[in-house]
Amino acid sequence: QVLLAESGGGLVQAGGSLRLSCAASGRSFSGNAMGWFRQASGKEREFVAAITWNGGWTYYGDSVKGRFTISRDNAKNTVYLQMTSLKSDDTAVYYCAADTSTYASRTYASRLPTMYDYWGQGTQVTVSS
Repeated sequence: QVLLAESGGGLVQAGGSLRLSCAASGRSFSGNAMGWFRQASGKEREFVAAITWNGGWTYYGDSVKGRFTISRDNAKNTVYLQMTSLKSDDTAVYYCAADTSTYASRTYASRLPTMYDYWGQGTQVTVSS
């Protein structure tokens, strides 16, 4: 069974930091792009960040650019999202996802949730103001 398990969410004050982790099991995604998305209550799922298979390229949503950093450790089959300068608007359930449509693509990592075919269950991040 393929599983993506997010961890690291919680309650943090505005201006604080959190680091989310997404550990994959059941198969390796070391050759695939990975992404983070979030969904706030009553809103659509939003692109947060994506990373190419080897971490050479990263992409960010406009609302998190300069504050969040995506990274990955293929030896550990894990993707990370370092979040700093958190705001109340960052409150959401955060999901990691894997896109197996390409393999070892140098620059490819999609912003579209429809391109991702494996999803975690999500981890809640709540930022108090």
